[in-house]
Amino acid sequence: MVEIRWTDQAIEDIENIAQFIAQDSPRYAKIQAQRFFTGVDILKTQPKLGRMVPEIEEDQLRELIQGNYRIIYKIVNANLVDILTIHHSRRLLRNNPTIGE
Repeated sequence: MVEIRWTDQAIEDIENIAQFIAQDSPRYAKIQAQRFFTGVDILKTQPKLGRMVPEIEEDQLRELIQGNYRIIYKIVNANLVDILTIHHSRRLLRNNPTIGE
């Protein structure tokens, strides 16, 4: 089974998204934040499930799509996946400080 490691940036992204959503609905903010954490559980057994990030095209850099968000992760090795960032799909990826060109 693969270990899922959340980077500080990914946690900060989730906190920022939840704060924004909470302005309208604290309840939905909690639900969405939880979806991010449970959404990556599949990577424990299938780390290559996500598609390669099209802007990067590097086999180890992949993403899961969850609603309007891209959960971008890196396969570090056969036993470890790092969740790098949670990125809104309407924003340019190159503007993300974690992935930017």
